[in-house]
Amino acid sequence: MSANREKIVELLENWVKSNAHPDGWDWFVQKRENLLKSQVGSDRHMFMAMGQIFRKLGKKDLVLSEDDFEQAGCIREKFTPKGWTIDQAARLALLLGSTSEDKFSERLETLCRSADISELLTYYRGLPLYPHQEKYTFRATEGLRSNIKSVFESVAHNNPYPSEQFDANAWNQMVLKAIFIGSRLDLIIGFDHRANKELAQMLSHYAHERWAASRVVTPELWRAVGPYAHMIESGISDLEKVLKSGTEIESQSARLALKTCPASEAKEILKLNLDANSHKDNDSMTWASISEKSNLN
Repeated sequence: MSANREKIVELLENWVKSNAHPDGWDWFVQKRENLLKSQVGSDRHMFMAMGQIFRKLGKKDLVLSEDDFEQAGCIREKFTPKGWTIDQAARLALLLGSTSEDKFSERLETLCRSADISELLTYYRGLPLYPHQEKYTFRATEGLRSNIKSVFESVAHNNPYPSEQFDANAWNQMVLKAIFIGSRLDLIIGFDHRANKELAQMLSHYAHERWAASRVVTPELWRAVGPYAHMIESGISDLEKVLKSGTEIESQSARLALKTCPASEAKEILKLNLDANSHKDNDSMTWASISEKSNLN
């Protein structure tokens, strides 16, 4: 086991210990030792352990300190255990701590094929912690195809894996589906870094289809359009339309998007809008606040 992987397992085990009932922790330690006795742990014993975790440890939310989150980010860049539960930490600790690297991807795939929803959330949230990261892109995209929103978001939200490992097509399809199912975009790690012209054009076409059907367009969509609005068909004119005739939150999103467009035309539209409305720009508005307001329901 690599030194970094040992640190990850140690961190996960510390979270289990600090959040578990003493009886549950004793069970976990014994199960860990049993799996390690066979060096890599037999598949049968591993699968049995995974099935027992909920009953032995429960699934309450992990109570973590700022130091816990800081340690997580130091051990694995951009890794955050937001919203994790004790059973998820325990499953990943056992999986990472007692599975050899040459067998890891095979065992993970077997576990995913027989997993219930709670277990799937665990394995997808654990993606950034696994050895040989490039091996799991197919499994990750399988998670994104799920019709269950929580499963989709276990890959898409607070997870650095997609931004680091997905090609442009997989990334764009993830963002498009997030918009389609009403999933927040501000929780997608690396969103602005992975912005691209093709995605901007896809979302512009999507917006026009929604307008043609007299349907609402989520204000978050314009975040991906802004940086490339001058390079795609009707990009800047669309933002100008939303800025001038949209609801308050839609106008705010168009304003933020236009700020990211390098074209002089975008800057002129912003200036004219401020002059016409005789008010100062709202510098406190962010994509996160727009996302929160857009998803209140």
